[in-house]
Amino acid sequence: MTDRDFEVTGERRAFDGHVFDLDVIEIRYADGTTASRDVIRHPGAVAIVAWDEEAVHLVRQPRPAIGDPDSLELPAGLLDVDGEPPLATAKRELTEEIGRAAAHWEFITRFHPSVGVSNEITHVFGATGLREEATDSGEDERIEVVRWPLTDLDGALAGSSDAKTIIGLTWLRARLQR
Repeated sequence: MTDRDFEVTGERRAFDGHVFDLDVIEIRYADGTTASRDVIRHPGAVAIVAWDEEAVHLVRQPRPAIGDPDSLELPAGLLDVDGEPPLATAKRELTEEIGRAAAHWEFITRFHPSVGVSNEITHVFGATGLREEATDSGEDERIEVVRWPLTDLDGALAGSSDAKTIIGLTWLRARLQR
């Protein structure tokens, strides 16, 4: 045992939200010390690195949480359909967000965006062999589709502060340099 080992001794729901819930958990460390932690319970998400011979398909959308009306990001979405696997969610979100389907899918990675406060996990997939696919998500997301030239991935990276986008575009840049 280390002094970092802990057990959860209690938990209460502080907030039920539309996208996430907030729990307050009580923990006891191996040395007997106790603490309270706020934990965001999140359903998880997917992000898609979709590219063709010339461009990577990104989106611009408003993100009020950071005060940005034009956040540059990978197409992405919540794991908000019960029982839907991450790859199926990625396929649905690619169509809903940029009106494309992909012939080839590849798992890239998964990561926890904010381990200090949330259990969220984001699954990142690569998508190629793109074709148009009409759909309407029925949501008012105010998305602008951006075809960003593959020759300027550094510019896309510099233009985004979003973790999933930075991870996905860094992976794509390394892949294309092989």
